[in-house]
Amino acid sequence: MRDSRLTDPSRQAVKSRAASAPLDASLFSDPPARDPRYHVVDRWRECVNLPPEHPLHQVEFTHRQMNEEVNGLECSASCLADFPGADWDLRMWFARQCADEARHVRMFRRRLESLGGHVGQFPVLNFQYRIITKADTLVGRLTIQNRTFEAGGLDAVAWVAEQTRDAGDPALAEFFDSQLADEILHVRFANEWLRRAIRENPRELLQMGKTMARAAKAFEQVMGSEGTEGAYYPTDRLSRLEAGFTEEEVTLASDLSSRRAAQRDHGGDAAP
Repeated sequence: MRDSRLTDPSRQAVKSRAASAPLDASLFSDPPARDPRYHVVDRWRECVNLPPEHPLHQVEFTHRQMNEEVNGLECSASCLADFPGADWDLRMWFARQCADEARHVRMFRRRLESLGGHVGQFPVLNFQYRIITKADTLVGRLTIQNRTFEAGGLDAVAWVAEQTRDAGDPALAEFFDSQLADEILHVRFANEWLRRAIRENPRELLQMGKTMARAAKAFEQVMGSEGTEGAYYPTDRLSRLEAGFTEEEVTLASDLSSRRAAQRDHGGDAAP
């Protein structure tokens, strides 16, 4: 049964917006399968985006994160299925990532149900899967999934863990700490493998750049300005270094994060 606090008129508005603005099919793969419990949408604005003070905010956040972990599992599994001739050690890392993501899904589902929520309670996005699997090379997929999406997740999870700990919930902080430890490994093996690929063929850098340009266009279509406005997590230097980023890369990420924070605090007008 759908929660009575989610009104039918808002869901009708969601459907109307979705129908009027299809995504650019050239930037996205076909969506992954979901069972009838799920209501899948294409854009952030079509989700139920609740303010932090809303009584269902944590329930919706946990439901969304659970599905994102499913996306991570599906992306890693697709790398095994789509590239059977890849280096054996790399395939083992993908298999380990599948196991980690499956464990994360179960962790988030247990938390969801402990909060009184249930699978399918809110709309979900599968944009990560659709952007990542659109890339037709392992270099492209590792660049988007591990080196970009999961690297950004390091900052977010580290921040949430610290905030939860400061709020006096050490058990929940440990929940996020365990997720962070796994994500660090996922980013690190990708960084190591990508650097080896670039040493063997420097032109792979061009492939990475083209892949990221397409992914950025797709991400903007999904999120829009409303989905990224005010979204900011401080760069977690230690996690990124452990994940195999260089000091220079971490400094650059920190500078970009600081500029985004300045734009947020000054209404979009940051110093050049």
